[in-house]
Amino acid sequence: MNNSIAENLAAVQRRIVAAAERAGRSAADVTLVTVTKNFPVDRVVAAVAAGATALGENRAREAADKYAALGNIVNGRHVAWHFIGHLQTNKVKLVNGWVDLIHSVDSIELARAIDRRARAVDRVQAVLLELNIAGESAKAGAKLSDVPALAQAAAELPNIAVKGLMTMAPLVDDPADARPVFAALRDWRDKLKSGVLPDCDELSMGMTDDFEVAVEEGATIVRVGRAIMGPRPLA
Repeated sequence: MNNSIAENLAAVQRRIVAAAERAGRSAADVTLVTVTKNFPVDRVVAAVAAGATALGENRAREAADKYAALGNIVNGRHVAWHFIGHLQTNKVKLVNGWVDLIHSVDSIELARAIDRRARAVDRVQAVLLELNIAGESAKAGAKLSDVPALAQAAAELPNIAVKGLMTMAPLVDDPADARPVFAALRDWRDKLKSGVLPDCDELSMGMTDDFEVAVEEGATIVRVGRAIMGPRPLA
């Protein structure tokens, strides 16, 4: 089973290289986050042993428990922890203070809660703003009409640092159909970077079914679970 993780990871890395080459980019500019939600600690350790350097978790309690068990040095290898799921304000304390990057800031209220907690533990928390580019009611992310106010508010908070943007594309039969969503996030990134968020460089977009298209459209972070870890266990 562990060999399959290594083989899967290598295959995904090759696909990222190929997608980057098609877009005239360097694959070194793309961070691969291995999504380990619902997988037990031993499988997370196996992923790190196979070469995973960034781990993504969706649930605050599960993330905190795994970090408590593993820390950021796993079998002698340093790993970065990414929180990629919806984050409730009352769960901020579970992740803020140790997680390297929070991908899912989608409201001023949440940004302020993260800022307060970061100030209490004397750190500046790196975050991404999550945008609901496709306007899907079932998905998290800020409405596009709310983005300017969210960006302005986040820029004024001293204990968070907005490093970029994140989105989730709709489920589509053809991954190419997600391309306009990824291109739109890139456009928002460029707009905000030239305005109130000068350090807004990252684009977290693309998952197992569409990460190659995301890389072609400029993703700097892709979040891949199933293609590396295999079918996810039931929660």
